[in-house]
Amino acid sequence: MDQWVQNPTAHTALDNILPCMDNATAQETLLRSKEVTSQLVNVVNQVITNVSNINFAPNFTPLFYNQSGPLMPTLCNPYNPDLTNRVCASGEVDLNNATEVWRNYVCQVSANDICTTMGRLTPSIYNQMTAGVNVSYGLYHYGPFLVDLQDCTFARQTFTDIYLYHCPGLQRYSEWIYVGLVMVSVAVMLSLVFWVIYGRERRHRVYTKQFSDGMDRGFEGDKHT
Repeated sequence: MDQWVQNPTAHTALDNILPCMDNATAQETLLRSKEVTSQLVNVVNQVITNVSNINFAPNFTPLFYNQSGPLMPTLCNPYNPDLTNRVCASGEVDLNNATEVWRNYVCQVSANDICTTMGRLTPSIYNQMTAGVNVSYGLYHYGPFLVDLQDCTFARQTFTDIYLYHCPGLQRYSEWIYVGLVMVSVAVMLSLVFWVIYGRERRHRVYTKQFSDGMDRGFEGDKHT
């Protein structure tokens, strides 16, 4: 296990279980996930800025659905245009609580999907924006972890922790078990040896007794004659 961690390019039996990607491929996957996350956030923000937060005239269908009330906050893009990490600006909502905040801007609608109460989002638009946020949230939070699985970084770290924190104790207890098994084996072997010696001694005593009894009977017969 530790040899595979120290030599990740070496061919071992673990390669058949963990088909790891090379680091370049893994980083390319991470880059693509960042791009998708950033683009989804931009699409959601375009809807907020260009549709939901504008009070259109009734003749501007389908952009008009009688949106009104306080303006919605835009969604924080976690990445800059160059895909480096970005700090959220004041007034933006992040991926963790955006759907909760936006729920306060949902209006009640008529059969024609027109707001009948104050609000910036119809339930259908809110659901579509929520779906986009959920995808972005998943890519942003779980993308790096999935990449670690892809290039086996997570597996290597796990094996390293096992080797450092669990293998010493396991090795020590295994040695104790091995010593115990050796002692049991020696005891069984000695028992067999003693049993063989005892059996031979017992047969020898029986033979000696039979020989002695025969000699005694022969001696008594000679005496009577």
